[in-house]
Amino acid sequence: MPGPNVPFPPMEAELVKELPRGNLWRYEPKWDGFRGVLENDGGELALWSRNGRPLLRYFPELRPLGELLPPHSALDGEIVITRDDRLDFDAMQLRLHPAESRVRKLSAEIPAEFVAFDILLWDGAPLHELPLEERRKELERRATGFRLSPTTDDAEQAAAWLEHLEAAGLDGVIAKRLGLPYLPGSRDGVVKVKPYRTADCVVIGLRWKTRPTTIATLLLGLYDDAGKVDYVGSAAVGARRHAEIAERVLPLLEDAPDRRFSEPNRWGTGELEESPLRPELVCEVRYDKVERNRFRHGTRLIRFRPDKDPTDCTWREVRPPRRPDDLAVSDLLA
Repeated sequence: MPGPNVPFPPMEAELVKELPRGNLWRYEPKWDGFRGVLENDGGELALWSRNGRPLLRYFPELRPLGELLPPHSALDGEIVITRDDRLDFDAMQLRLHPAESRVRKLSAEIPAEFVAFDILLWDGAPLHELPLEERRKELERRATGFRLSPTTDDAEQAAAWLEHLEAAGLDGVIAKRLGLPYLPGSRDGVVKVKPYRTADCVVIGLRWKTRPTTIATLLLGLYDDAGKVDYVGSAAVGARRHAEIAERVLPLLEDAPDRRFSEPNRWGTGELEESPLRPELVCEVRYDKVERNRFRHGTRLIRFRPDKDPTDCTWREVRPPRRPDDLAVSDLLA
């Protein structure tokens, strides 16, 4: 665990639907990586996860940062990997490998960076006791050689980030209340806003809660450029809408193509039985992010789209072409 003078665990953020506005808030991009507290504890460098796990062995390329920290200093930030000027969370997960030889190989092939956004200790001084705006000044003054997350007090700038950060692989926007000290383990005064998006998907299968009467989830697909449908995730079927959904979906069991799906179910222990469906029904779902050709979390079913042809449900739904005003990681860390 971190040294006794490091405020720990890190501050957290409460998920809200809209950006708070007014002169009491400061905004930052929400980096999509692993939270990390970088600490020099009397000459020994450490990198701690949000739950106190040591991470430095998985990211040895960050060890030289220890030379930039005086003893008894600590920074709060995010470990990220950038590929093609976009954050790559899939690559982050690959780095948590038990074999040291594999760790060394991956650290050379897909190196990580540490993006600092708060200062906790510096040369023994308890800077975490200062209000946010003063801590930021200290971070900019002292953390020479570190990548610093950008900030803004302009709510319109933060709203523009929400609109254009997805192209850079970021996860949303953080708003922090000015005037507060660092509050370890607390969500007071820090909120996060994620740009939930919608997509039209073709319903290609289902999982049964109790066959043949109760559906647990709908299985979703998108078509690739060759006209092949890819499984991309699932949407839960709640009891309130079950009868309506079953009426639309169950007739599609007849003459369905033979198809298998690779995602484990989200309903606890045991595997739920699956059935493919004829790909004739389109639904609109809400999602937050795509990871490895899958929706990262379960989606929320919004409505069915009988007006849309299933073959129009393509990967452009979730991976539109880059727009001229979309941001890249290098734009933020310039």
